[in-house]
Amino acid sequence: MHSHAKHIYEEALTLSALEKVELIEHLYFSLDSKESRKKIDELWSEEAEQRVAAYENGEIDVTPALEVFDKIEKMKKDNEY
Repeated sequence: MHSHAKHIYEEALTLSALEKVELIEHLYFSLDSKESRKKIDELWSEEAEQRVAAYENGEIDVTPALEVFDKIEKMKKDNEY
């Protein structure tokens, strides 16, 4: 890894889990063309609407995001990642 990329990587490691996800998403979408990005956005929009409807209808179990992030942090500490 080039030194500039390594520096960026090390900085990214200091981000919160949510900030890392957002960064990954931005980097991923920077690789796509506008047409494919538009199609992906449409598909995610449909998926989100379906998930919201399932949640509102009580069809899915949910876990609060903070609980999920706490579990991830604990797993990282237990496994020394």
